[in-house]
Amino acid sequence: MQQKQRLSRNTAYFIPYMLWIILFVIAPVLLLIYQSFFNIDGQFTFGNYQTYFSSNTYLMMTLNSVWYAFLITLATILISYPTAYLLNETKHPQLWLLLIIMPTWINLLLKAYAFIGIFSQAGIANQFLSFIGIGPKQLLFTNFSFIFVAAYIQIPFMVLPIYNSISELNASYINASRDLGATNWQTFSRVIFPLTLPGVKAGIQAVFIPSLSLFMLTRLIGGNKVITLGTAIEEHFLTTMNWGMGSTIGVVLIIAMVIIMWLTSGGKRRTRKGLTK
Repeated sequence: MQQKQRLSRNTAYFIPYMLWIILFVIAPVLLLIYQSFFNIDGQFTFGNYQTYFSSNTYLMMTLNSVWYAFLITLATILISYPTAYLLNETKHPQLWLLLIIMPTWINLLLKAYAFIGIFSQAGIANQFLSFIGIGPKQLLFTNFSFIFVAAYIQIPFMVLPIYNSISELNASYINASRDLGATNWQTFSRVIFPLTLPGVKAGIQAVFIPSLSLFMLTRLIGGNKVITLGTAIEEHFLTTMNWGMGSTIGVVLIIAMVIIMWLTSGGKRRTRKGLTK
């Protein structure tokens, strides 16, 4: 009786979850794949994929998307790892984590407009440059401003998984390393970093994948000087009304995201195997 009740209870929890997955994950992906095989006139064709892989414009757009996603991810790692490490050493890490997470509660559009004000000719950044004698510079609508703002927005999603990995790290490994005469750098590079690599990989997934399809920041902060696949999808769906081509680019992005998740998965077992060699 207890097993039947437990089974029925598990089934009751499982059904809503599966309905959610089917309706909001599987069905949209299948619809996107289906739509990618139709041209702007509604005729079935493989021409969208042929156009994508034979067009220098789309291929350059793909390279741009990967390159900017890489730069954004690299910037967030360089900032987030030391931040997470220092948070683990503080007395009240949960309070500092809350302060880091709080900007994610603000709408992305509001944050983008706030940075437009900061980087504008009369903004705080240019006022500071004028104060130190450099003079006003064109900060807005540049590659730097786009990467800076995108990295700022993504930092909380990198800090959290890295902090979790560091906080779960067994201190006995670090003590054993120091007892054996390892320097601080050797302890970090051979013990701490390999054992916290799963958190870094999780952070890369959380940052790199969304950065591939950014489109709003490319317009508001990059001034359309930064063109990514997300921008192309927006153009095809809202301007040219070529839903087939937009769906094709979306399918390519999904495949790229799956590849990235595969490359950054399998964390703890691989890390521990590498540590024991």
